[in-house]
Amino acid sequence: MKRILIFILPILIIVTLGFTVFGVIQARFTEDRLMDDLKRKAKTVDESLELSAKFILLNNDLKSANRLVENFQKRERFQGCVIYDKNGQIIAITERFSDWKNKEKMYLEDILTAKIPRGALEKFKDYSVYSYIIPVLDDDNNILGLVEVIYDTSYLFNALTELWRRISVTLITLIFLITLVTFLIQRQIFILPVRRLTKWFGHFQRGETDKLRPFEEKGEFGKLVSEVEQVALSLRVARKVVSDEAQVRIKKDELWTESKLRDLVHAKLGENALVVVSNREPYMHIIQESTGKPKCVRPASGVVTAIDPILRACGGTWVAHGSAAADRSFVNSKDKLGVPPEDNRYILKRVWLSKEEEEGYYYGFANEGLWPLCHVTHTRPIFRESDWQMYKKVNHKFAQSVLDELPVKNPFVFIQDYHFTLLPKIIKEKRPDAIIALFWHIPWPNPEVFAICPYHLEILDGMLGCDLIGFHVQNHCNNFLDTANRLIECRVDTEKFSVVSKNKETFIRSFPISVNTPAVSGKSKLAAEEINKIKNEYDLQDKIIGVGVERIDYTKGIIERIMAIDRFLEKYPEYRKKFVFIQLAAPSRTHIKRYHELMGEIDELVEKKNWKYSEGSWKPIIYLKRHFSPEEIEPYYALADFCVVSSLHDGMNLVAKEYVASKTDASGALILSKFTGAARELTDAVLINPYSIEEFADAIKFTVDMPIDEKRKRMENMRKAVTENNVYKWAGNIITELTALKKT
Repeated sequence: MKRILIFILPILIIVTLGFTVFGVIQARFTEDRLMDDLKRKAKTVDESLELSAKFILLNNDLKSANRLVENFQKRERFQGCVIYDKNGQIIAITERFSDWKNKEKMYLEDILTAKIPRGALEKFKDYSVYSYIIPVLDDDNNILGLVEVIYDTSYLFNALTELWRRISVTLITLIFLITLVTFLIQRQIFILPVRRLTKWFGHFQRGETDKLRPFEEKGEFGKLVSEVEQVALSLRVARKVVSDEAQVRIKKDELWTESKLRDLVHAKLGENALVVVSNREPYMHIIQESTGKPKCVRPASGVVTAIDPILRACGGTWVAHGSAAADRSFVNSKDKLGVPPEDNRYILKRVWLSKEEEEGYYYGFANEGLWPLCHVTHTRPIFRESDWQMYKKVNHKFAQSVLDELPVKNPFVFIQDYHFTLLPKIIKEKRPDAIIALFWHIPWPNPEVFAICPYHLEILDGMLGCDLIGFHVQNHCNNFLDTANRLIECRVDTEKFSVVSKNKETFIRSFPISVNTPAVSGKSKLAAEEINKIKNEYDLQDKIIGVGVERIDYTKGIIERIMAIDRFLEKYPEYRKKFVFIQLAAPSRTHIKRYHELMGEIDELVEKKNWKYSEGSWKPIIYLKRHFSPEEIEPYYALADFCVVSSLHDGMNLVAKEYVASKTDASGALILSKFTGAARELTDAVLINPYSIEEFADAIKFTVDMPIDEKRKRMENMRKAVTENNVYKWAGNIITELTALKKT
């Protein structure tokens, strides 16, 4: 459309200017013509009155004068007639025009003196009239008086207005016709061919290189199509070779790596790239407060930590909410960009939400409703009808965005977390051929707890649009099956571990999520000066160092952790001035009242405990409250003698696995809550009940006193578990399940 406007705009400007000039000339001509006609009529009438007026003035016959002026009032467009004596005094005037008496007429004296007729436009009240006056003379050429006729001129202006209306209508009609004809020509010779080519190229973008062109193009477009066909042929051959080679390598490799996952994707998915959907985007463009310039960062998120390496390995499209201040400045016309910025491996498509949508869908229903509900109500869940309506609206908006990205046949959609429970059903209704998986990253509660949600039926119905639903641990799978069995009309197959609802079968599986061990291990080889810089800044030389890394959330047990450190120092005072705990805490969901209150509680508690034990420059807790990038966290993992994960309830918790993966020398120890999914895999961690402060404090004592050999043995066992069951294996298992569903 922009091209058409650029082409047609100069033409329209020229036509408009031409018609305007023509209109001005035509209007002036018409005005002059009508005015001349009016003057001629006025002169003729005035001259016809002259003889009668001469007789009346000679005989001073006032009665005849009044009769005369009244006889002329019936003429077309005639306003009035006036007879003046030789002194310029009115002796007779048309009755309906009697107000003319009150008008100042400075010109009368000049006419009486010069004895010359005068015609002119005069302003009278709120309109214009034309006045024509002739002198009445006797036989000796002496002035007897004056005769004036007055005509209405409004018809002149009406005629000019009508003329401009006709010109305007003609101009608009012409502009419309020119635009229409131009558009039709452009559409036929340019737009339609480009549209057909764009649609055809879209198939190649989605990996459908076997798609044949359904049309014939000639000229330059035909040459372009032929070239693209040759490229598509080359791609088909190359993809077949890669797929065959991938099948061979998969069978050879034992440890899951980025390349093995890539081979699996080529072998199992072929040309159908994965489409991932999440609320949190993997890369954000923020505005730096110090410089005011945009900066690309990776947000602190378990979903990002897990999914980013997968799409780096196999490519595809990630659909997510573009929430950062500078996000719009880095996308193309289709709201897409290549990521990571330094090495584009996959496509990020950003979905824009209004403040009202974000408030209702994300902060409201998702994080004040579903989040506390699924974490066994450590805080009371809040369900508002307005939030639910906005949640549904946003799910539909994301669904449309995802549908726009799906290939023509057999697409694979991988939805993340509790933000999009309605999305599977919406997509499935539009694309029944789509294979859809949803991974639930947080715990799934028992049926009694989940039934608290007023919209549980709609949520379950939406989720069962999936072909596969994944959870971290088997217990959450069991809870989901039990929830479906008790709350909705369905059939639960305990052998196949599936739910059949409305003649649609959904499989339920546990897939313990993990981290990218090779990548993390590589980054952990930090220069000694980086670690020493932190030690010098916080005076950590010769100290026992513990570390915690969390979002500030009531489920993470940060309050319990601080109380346990307090109790540890009370029971074992010999560790005072020898022990320091570093807490990295990223503010989260600060718009929600409970989270805002929690930050205040933690601030106050840290300050209180540091004041309680402070001696000189030493304080037991270093509390760093800001967002940390993965690269910034790495040195803290490296220098820490132990890491604490004290979640009160957690689906998995990747911090525990990240810390273990970072310990390439098998040093360090892990204190881990029993109420995390990670506790089922990392059995060599020091497992705790974070609600028991006494047990927690003793676990810290046990950990810092643990012999080096025992620490090493425990860490080696945990590293083996994390390495063998890394994020690539997690993704590989899910893709294998998805492709198995495709064949059934």
